[in-house]
Amino acid sequence: MNSGFSISNYPNAAEVNRQLDVLISKPIYSVRPSALKTYEDEYYDKKCAKSKAMIEEAKNVIPGGVQHNLAFNYPFPLVFTKAEGAYLHDIDGNRYYDFLQAGGPTVLGSNPVEVRNKVIELLNDCGPSTGLFHEYEYKIAKKIYDNIKTVEMFRMLGSGTEACMGAIRIARLATKKKNVIKMGGAYHGWSDQLAYGIRIPGSKGTQAHGVPGYIFKHTQEFFPNDLNDLERKLKRNTMHGGTAAVIIEPLGPESGTTPVDREFNKGVEMLCHKYGALFIFDEVVTGFRVGMSGAQGYFGVSPDLTIFGKVIAGGYPGAGGIGGKKDYMRFLSAGIAGGPKQKKALVGGTMAANPLSCVAGYYTLCEIERTNAAQRAGEMGDILTSGLQKLIKQYNLPFVAFNQGSICHLETVGTTHYSLNWSRPWTIPGVINETSVRKKEMEHMGAAYMAEGLVTLAGSRLYISAAYTNEMIDDVLCRFERVFENIGIQE
Repeated sequence: MNSGFSISNYPNAAEVNRQLDVLISKPIYSVRPSALKTYEDEYYDKKCAKSKAMIEEAKNVIPGGVQHNLAFNYPFPLVFTKAEGAYLHDIDGNRYYDFLQAGGPTVLGSNPVEVRNKVIELLNDCGPSTGLFHEYEYKIAKKIYDNIKTVEMFRMLGSGTEACMGAIRIARLATKKKNVIKMGGAYHGWSDQLAYGIRIPGSKGTQAHGVPGYIFKHTQEFFPNDLNDLERKLKRNTMHGGTAAVIIEPLGPESGTTPVDREFNKGVEMLCHKYGALFIFDEVVTGFRVGMSGAQGYFGVSPDLTIFGKVIAGGYPGAGGIGGKKDYMRFLSAGIAGGPKQKKALVGGTMAANPLSCVAGYYTLCEIERTNAAQRAGEMGDILTSGLQKLIKQYNLPFVAFNQGSICHLETVGTTHYSLNWSRPWTIPGVINETSVRKKEMEHMGAAYMAEGLVTLAGSRLYISAAYTNEMIDDVLCRFERVFENIGIQE
């Protein structure tokens, strides 16, 4: 088993959060309006004309013109036609460095031939789905079992959102308790109850448009990195139906955008044991990106249930699953033969664990392990982050750059660092307005990066794959510098 991790030095969470506090206390620094106009005129209008025309047509049949939130960027989404290694290519023939990496799953780089060839073989022999058992369902489950010691059993589903939904149902059946506590600002998919406290800590249901308030009766949030706040809620719940589960992102909300202390996860685990709640680790992003034993291997914790997504289908469709201890996974038993009679969690999905997803995931994990891809990607993340920090200092900018291995953050406006304090309700409208303004400037920064050939996640997060080289990172830093040369205080 490969135990190499992508994180060589865990960031000082207290110092990073202090820097983020300073960032949001300052005026907004962003790409100057004149420079943004130049990017729009000289790059987007002249060099991305085919994308612009296609998106205009797409708006007639697709709401907003795109099918996925990640695809939107200012001033208009680009149409990508090719992904290979560290690069993306658009319909106009422009090439970009890919730091979106499909939202995180492509640790090896996009479309690796070793995986692609196995998928083609599968399609020639079997086709993408039969609705019946396929040998690779077992192989991928065994691969995960072999590498992550807390995964005594594994059930594959269609997405991380579905896996989070299923885990909550398991927790309520296993504990016979009602309440679920999540880390404020964390993203656990878009199911109704877990949309509570999404993106902005303390936001409760304010960001969950279309979800009735009563849905959140048994969902709560605690502030990131605050074990005292978590314990207060766990203690209170002992008088109000108990706590079925605490679910967290191990690096902090939104893939570590607000990082948590190195010992935080162990503290959450201890509190879960103390109050009889299941400890659920959402490793949709960190699973096999931090290392073959996941973030839980890195932090030395033993969650009761683990959520998987993205990488376990190698970037192919149908990426989600729940792993965990047998005592809890038995609530997902399929069929009716054997074992004690018990209630089973309601889960489904006709396309879950289809042969295509399973074969892609199995060979992706094999390649990550064989090539030590997680550690290699982490090394590239360290080099990129160090370079960004030097540029920030050189141009005297308030930006904050840090990384957890191959998950890199370049915070220029600190939108996700805000929180809502309901004990001071008169401050809430101002916070919501400020985050809206800063979100717009995130989009402008993302547009500038894109015009310089850099595809990022929302202009603030960069996923690194093992396909990157030192020479590529040097070129990338030159492109970031061209953007930084055009930064000013926004009036």
